Amino acid sequence: MSESQGSFGVTGTGDTSGYGGLVRTKVSAGSSERPFGSYFDDVADDLERAFPAFNDAIERIVVDRGELTLFVKRDHLFDVALTLRNTETLRFEMCMGVDGVHYPEESGRELHAVYSLLSLTHNRRIRLEVAVPDSDPHLPSLVEVWGGINWHERESFDMFGLIFDGHPGLTRILMPDDWQGHPQRKDYPLGGIPVEYKGATTPPPSERRSYR
Repeated sequence: MSESQGSFGVTGTGDTSGYGGLVRTKVSAGSSERPFGSYFDDVADDLERAFPAFNDAIERIVVDRGELTLFVKRDHLFDVALTLRNTETLRFEMCMGVDGVHYPEESGRELHAVYSLLSLTHNRRIRLEVAVPDSDPHLPSLVEVWGGINWHERESFDMFGLIFDGHPGLTRILMPDDWQGHPQRKDYPLGGIPVEYKGATTPPPSERRSYR
């Protein structure tokens, strides 16, 4: 359980930057208990049979809101991905992308990479999630497994600072090459410019957001 400060959804404060001093308590999902339901048990069983290091590679399995997420240790990420793609009973041929997430309150696990996988053969969807520390944001590139995530890995590098080792050309994709910082991290300053209306001016977010 942890505390989150500054979420969007604040009302009644006049603060349109989304800060507003809101404090929420967050509960981290632990491992789900079997049976998971749907095809999730079959996916977990087939992966465990096909991947001998399953118990060392998978930190936990979470089923929440009808979705399955496998939390994978980064040292095993590439091999787990390859097994999910190549095993006949799994056949997750497509990775729809990789999304970066920043949890500054998770000491030693601040940066997460989330992969959405699709099996066209079996019409199934699952997620992989990997956590790495901000001080060592390296994880293996999966471009060799799913070529289509080349640009997605570049975006997560650009926006969050995740470093995908083995990527064929890990450069910024949205920001200029000499840009400092990673704009979608929660510790990135908002900045901005004032917006003028008829008879009023709204200051930039950097002047109306409170930092703690």
